[in-house]
Amino acid sequence: MNKNIKLAVAGAVLALSATAANAGIIIPAGEWTIDIGGNVNSFFSQSRARGNANVYGGIAGGGNSASVNSQGTGLLPNFLSVSGSTRQNDLDVTWLISIQPGGDVGSAGQYGTQNNRQAYLTFGDKSWGSVKLGKDLGVFASDAILNDMTLLGVGAGAGLGNATYGRIGTGFQYADWKSQVAYTTPNMNGFQATIALTQGWNATATTNAGSLSTSQRGGSNPAYEGKASYSFAANDVTGKVWVSGIGQKIGGGTVATDDPVAYAADIGANVNFAGLGLTGYYYSGQGIGSTFQFLDGYSSAGKARDSDGGYVQATYVLPTKTKAGLSWGQSNLDRASGESNTTLVKTNEMWTAGLYHPLTKHLNLVGEYSHIKSENQAGAENKTNSVSLGGIIFF
Repeated sequence: MNKNIKLAVAGAVLALSATAANAGIIIPAGEWTIDIGGNVNSFFSQSRARGNANVYGGIAGGGNSASVNSQGTGLLPNFLSVSGSTRQNDLDVTWLISIQPGGDVGSAGQYGTQNNRQAYLTFGDKSWGSVKLGKDLGVFASDAILNDMTLLGVGAGAGLGNATYGRIGTGFQYADWKSQVAYTTPNMNGFQATIALTQGWNATATTNAGSLSTSQRGGSNPAYEGKASYSFAANDVTGKVWVSGIGQKIGGGTVATDDPVAYAADIGANVNFAGLGLTGYYYSGQGIGSTFQFLDGYSSAGKARDSDGGYVQATYVLPTKTKAGLSWGQSNLDRASGESNTTLVKTNEMWTAGLYHPLTKHLNLVGEYSHIKSENQAGAENKTNSVSLGGIIFF
């Protein structure tokens, strides 16, 4: 991926600081500088599923060689972001609002699906850092998704409204879009840290696989999140190392009286040299569940389930400027103490090979092949093979 597209991805996906330059349309407006940016993408995918196992929480679909083709957005939904920045009273002040129009028919018929993932303000100064108030990407596991090569493609298909899974659930958990109060330190020679109080979840009872699923946003307890990272450059070698974590008391359902604490931590690194990029990532937690934060983290008896996972990835820029990539990852969920159900997912695993060609400095053509396997606690499996072709443009 060339520098312009990488910067656009960072701005469109994370928008962690509205003061960062995006590859957008800049409009001076009195004391404000308005930035309009985003992306549009579309992919055609052909998938074939094998297996008839009951795997609750599995990403691979069963169906005895069922074949499905679809067309829509990839892991990145379409983004339209409008932000403003100014300097007032010795403070850098910014705001950002974005919408994510759907690229397929979806459940809303001919009008498609639409999300509203971001609406926040920040204020601060380079001498002491910045404060963010509003809705944006969560802190824990955010670097995992930013470094995932399927960010420009599809990865595993299905299930995030107007977006696909990418590698979510097969190597890392979804960072999600959350209301938050966050403080980020200034950049100190490559080191930077963020601490945040984010909107929590409640665990609610469900009959599916004997789990307490997190389907209630706005829980009685907030989540505490944080991360620290170090970016470096030495001669032709650049890279980043990061750690992050999350913790929250879980209320609702049968665990309300005990208020157990769910938690997770991760570590990752990315190194680039002479066109070669290497990424490694690992996470582990208790009560954090799988795929989505806190989903199926507790049994119906209110006991925590352990989970972990990670991914490795290698990419190389060919002489044609095409980036070729290969990645593997999996997410694991253990049964709670004394739990005997067999249909709960044990492992979601995915291999992905991809080609990402910058046709222009803002337009990428993408081709991906993914093999996904989901296994339940009894060892029964479903598998899906998927091929996706399409493009993504940033502005």
